[in-house]
Amino acid sequence: MKSIEVRYNMLRPAQIVARRKECPVAYIPIGTLEWHGVHNPVGADTLQAEGLALLCAERGGGLVFPPLYYGESRLEALMEANAADREAIAAAMELSPDNFLPDRHPFTATDQALNYHKLLLHILAEAESLGFELGVIVAGHYPLIDHARAAVLQYNQRENGKMLAWAFVDYLLVQDQYPHAGDHAAGWETSHVMALHPQTVDLSLLPPRGDTLIGIGGTMLPQDATAAFGQQTLDAAAEIAIREVHHRLANPHLYRGHGCSLREGLWRHS
Repeated sequence: MKSIEVRYNMLRPAQIVARRKECPVAYIPIGTLEWHGVHNPVGADTLQAEGLALLCAERGGGLVFPPLYYGESRLEALMEANAADREAIAAAMELSPDNFLPDRHPFTATDQALNYHKLLLHILAEAESLGFELGVIVAGHYPLIDHARAAVLQYNQRENGKMLAWAFVDYLLVQDQYPHAGDHAAGWETSHVMALHPQTVDLSLLPPRGDTLIGIGGTMLPQDATAAFGQQTLDAAAEIAIREVHHRLANPHLYRGHGCSLREGLWRHS
């Protein structure tokens, strides 16, 4: 059975209006281009964010904006720049590790963070201008949740703002269900990519168990990843995200006070 089309950029105006009236939520997937082991695509973070956003929109209403792969810091919280085995990562990509040094960039790490913050605010404002009542940033690259939350906090304090904003990352929503949720290119993330884009993952490229894994970290070995586990955990995260979204739509006043944008789980008590 073919799923309903929920990608904003793929719909005609009348289709957008009809779906927005049903559920005025815009999902904004954000991620990066980063090493995720020899077995995963480098767009894994953004692919996960987009896949989860599509799942939420298909099941709970709303529309999904095109994913954002660019603009985040290339100097901080990036495997190529900061991992302990960054030289091995560069060698596997046939690049010099010096490519990721600060002097190779036109902006400092602080400038890059501020530029990204402004970009997220700009995107949220675009969503509001297009008639949405809630803008939801879905972070695939874990470090970006901090940037997203900062943008959401500031955006929700706009004096003339009508749209509410929220941001989430999958593993934080389901930690009570999966104590070892979240990793980098290990079993958790690899399972997600296998569920969403199986043709992009090749587990046969991984070394034998016990051998060194380059640029991979987590409790569950990537060799143990399965599409079934990936779908299960995506479903669990989507279910909670949809509840958060609908509670915000119904009770926006609960999330507009200073710091209140980050409140989660209120739906459990309503």
